Amino acid sequence: MPFARELLTLDDVSRGSLTLGIGAGGLGWDATVLGHEPWSPRERAERFAECVELLDLLLRQRVTSYAGRWYSADEARSHPGCVQQPRVPFAVAATGARGMRLAARLGETWVTTGERTADRPLGAVAGARVVREQILRLEDACRTVGREPATLARLVLTGPSLDPGLGSRGQFADTVGRYAEAGVTDLVVHWPRATEPYRRDLRLFESICGR
Repeated sequence: MPFARELLTLDDVSRGSLTLGIGAGGLGWDATVLGHEPWSPRERAERFAECVELLDLLLRQRVTSYAGRWYSADEARSHPGCVQQPRVPFAVAATGARGMRLAARLGETWVTTGERTADRPLGAVAGARVVREQILRLEDACRTVGREPATLARLVLTGPSLDPGLGSRGQFADTVGRYAEAGVTDLVVHWPRATEPYRRDLRLFESICGR
């Protein structure tokens, strides 16, 4: 896969600092950007699982052959391989059962953006509650595949579904604390933009996150 070759190159030029963030995508422009009809949720999940599985093999092995329903490789060469061993770490976004099992099996980090059905960003209390429920399911997925749950990092990406708490220093500290109590290891906020849902005061943002 050309994408695997690009990852090998980026891992090399970054001197082993690359982490691959990957997810199944969603509806709207995300589903049609390549000019095809949107895949069904089932097909999107199947393609995502195969893609991650094949990437794992291509980045770990010198020679890979793989025959899936959607993707395949015939003696694909990957030499000398990744700077990071055994491969570039994966941060896998998933909220469904199948995706969580995939993250538990092949990810170094699990990523969530909360519940996509939320009509507005949830505050820290409600957001942490949602994420905690997801983490409990993630831990079940880890046990299902025979992995110790504590070995998988948990990253929350704030934005359209989860408010980052950037209204003040105190609010942000409270937000970080509540997600930490829920079992989150990393909290990501977006750089302010001119429009919602990422519209924030840049000076306040820098005063909160700049240290």
